[in-house]
Amino acid sequence: MRGGDEVLAGLASDNTAPVAPAIMEALLRANREPVPSYGADPWTRRLQERFRELFETEVAVFPVSTGTIANVLAVSALTPPYGAILCHEASHLVTDESTAPELFTGGARLVALPGERAKLAAATVRARLAAWPIDDVHAAQPAALAITQATELGAIYTVEEVRELGAVCRDHGLSLFMDGARFANAVAELGCTPAELTWRAGVKILSFGATKNGAMNAEAIVVFDSALARGLAYRAKRAGQLASKMRYLSAQLLAYVEEDLWLANARHANAMAQLLARALDGVPGVEVCGPVQGNEVFVRMAPVVQERLQRRGWAFNPYPVFGPSGCRLVTAWSTEPAEIERFAADAGDAAA
Repeated sequence: MRGGDEVLAGLASDNTAPVAPAIMEALLRANREPVPSYGADPWTRRLQERFRELFETEVAVFPVSTGTIANVLAVSALTPPYGAILCHEASHLVTDESTAPELFTGGARLVALPGERAKLAAATVRARLAAWPIDDVHAAQPAALAITQATELGAIYTVEEVRELGAVCRDHGLSLFMDGARFANAVAELGCTPAELTWRAGVKILSFGATKNGAMNAEAIVVFDSALARGLAYRAKRAGQLASKMRYLSAQLLAYVEEDLWLANARHANAMAQLLARALDGVPGVEVCGPVQGNEVFVRMAPVVQERLQRRGWAFNPYPVFGPSGCRLVTAWSTEPAEIERFAADAGDAAA
């Protein structure tokens, strides 16, 4: 390890990044005096107003503490216990949420579908639904379609692609859910509005990610269908997500969206990912896999390069979907160009 015990984890995940200063300052301001509990505080009230402005429509916002609970509460509101949730085979619902989706939906079935770079094509979903035994009591009935923005393999759904999936859902009576753990990176990349990428395209519920992009421990469930909001409030309480000191979650989210900090952070993270991909281009033993659209860079690195980088203290995650030498590198709001240059230089030394 460099320096004996230093672990350079900055490119391992955006979850390793520190809290953005504006969000930490917001937490300190929320900590000055007693305020009403369980969401009756000024920060939570303002949060509802700010999200209505952000999405250009009436919404209900539920601050929660993790992305997992945001995702599984959302799909539980869209799916009966006898229902089925269609999603990509690489989605977090399938690979990273343990059995939480089944627990919180009361036993609904996850139906995994294929798609390049973890994206679902409208034609794939339509074909699967066309073959479904609808109204057959022996079969789980399709209730929801879940997509991830950006996907687990770094791809971004365009507005038109989300619209096409929304049309499939309308035609077949499904509700569309968007796991937006990196929603900010997608909006920053596409240059669209949050409304265009969600409810105007047919999304019923969005999990609005913040933790990966500068928050401490806050996510938001954004509900665009008022009929779903009341039931979700009870589901959040049942799941232990009605925080008594909700102001600390809401203060993070409010600082995150005020003055578009969420977009500024995402734009920087995306730019650092592009810089990283360019810096690695031409390094022997390192191959960038496909286009970089958000803040994730997937590469194939020769085992000897990986080993030597790890000896120097660099941490990164293997991604065997890109082959036995596949790895993922992730930039964040706090990534600096000097860190990119340092990693690329060490990769070049390792390759030599």
